[in-house]
Amino acid sequence: MSPAPSVLVRQGVGRTLLAMAVPMLAGTFAMNAYNLADTWFVSRLGTRALAAMGFTFPVVMLITSVARGLGTGLMLLVSHALGRNDQQAAARLTSHGLMMMTLVTVVISIGGFFAIDPVFRQLGVDAETMPLVRDYMSIWFLGAITMSLPMAGNGILISLGDSRTASRLMMLGTLVNVVLDPILIFGLLGFPAMGMRGAALATVLAQAVSAVWLLRLFSSRKHALLLPLRGLASGFCTSCKGIIAMGTPSVITMLLMPLSAAIITKLLGRFGHEAVAAAGAAGRIEMFAFVIPMALGMSLTPFVSQNYGAERPDRNRVALRLSMRFAILYGAVIAIIFFVSAPTLAGFFTKDPEVTRIFCAYVRIIAFGYGMMEVHRYGGFALNGLHRPVAATLLNAIRVLALLIPLSMLGAHWGGINGIFWSRLATDLISGVLAILWVRKLFKTDPAPAGSQS
Repeated sequence: MSPAPSVLVRQGVGRTLLAMAVPMLAGTFAMNAYNLADTWFVSRLGTRALAAMGFTFPVVMLITSVARGLGTGLMLLVSHALGRNDQQAAARLTSHGLMMMTLVTVVISIGGFFAIDPVFRQLGVDAETMPLVRDYMSIWFLGAITMSLPMAGNGILISLGDSRTASRLMMLGTLVNVVLDPILIFGLLGFPAMGMRGAALATVLAQAVSAVWLLRLFSSRKHALLLPLRGLASGFCTSCKGIIAMGTPSVITMLLMPLSAAIITKLLGRFGHEAVAAAGAAGRIEMFAFVIPMALGMSLTPFVSQNYGAERPDRNRVALRLSMRFAILYGAVIAIIFFVSAPTLAGFFTKDPEVTRIFCAYVRIIAFGYGMMEVHRYGGFALNGLHRPVAATLLNAIRVLALLIPLSMLGAHWGGINGIFWSRLATDLISGVLAILWVRKLFKTDPAPAGSQS
């Protein structure tokens, strides 16, 4: 007797998305609180430390983008296997995927550790800020191996329909990080004050706790997604080829984020470390605003992928329509709230009047593109779920390479700091419209057959 079809392909669309997203709210809230807590505690060390944190953002994004991209490829293949009720294939892919991601992260981290100074000099870090950047990144690189497992495992848990456990996984890491941050940064409870190194160490330890818990979950009878050691090597290369084939476009897509962040950080650096500090803090607040749409987005890809595997394009059309309408409405509400409360939000991070001024300009301009930015993001999630990763990559490449980077350069030249912010708003609005048109055209016909890559 074959196992029952997944709930993702048989229950009502709106009900299923809501059931997946609501438990994820606590987790996405926790995941963003993670970054917000780091930024807030580091801001207590001064404006230059906050600027150093801003400079680390593109490089941290680079490493996590590779992990997230490969994790997306793994999640899509596991989701497709679950959609056709193939538990054995799901377990094989999970085991091999986690092994591969660990190896990739180790190699990249070793290279990054020995390239800290030249990389950050290219980003425009000055001599006074470099020691702070070095303190943070040296610890972060040494512990980056703990980062990839929770990222990949979280997506797999969502694919299983177990978004509640995925949420708990994210909450666990955040709780450990928030507890350790003040202890290690400021030297509480008898520990030495480690400053920036303490912030990085807290992050590494929190990720390690999450990774250990994840491995225990996957080895339990409930999930049974880890192969025994005896048969672990069998089919490893085949699994890796499949994950890389599906994940490479996602990796490229993800790498566009740190590329654009690095270029924009360098543009902002021309206007002083206050500009980098303000944009870094505003970016953390911005990420926090995406908690609710992120919860829906994290549910959307496995939903679309499983219904694609079950040959239910009608359910995917409904899911995309509901998601995009929600994104636009939510973005409008958040934009109004941010516009009004910008000075109050800035006060959580700084008392510096110049940093506050730039922070408020960032929030009050860029926030009005949040809704369309989420529409664009959902379009990419849908294309990945339909096993069209090349199309998803192209959609994101247009946003970053054809819109965000050139418009930001022009904006910086003609409008200074605010010109960069107005360029980001224009990018989000245009790319959102493009995503709507692209997905609408796609769903006029049924999704392509399995194996389509474009």
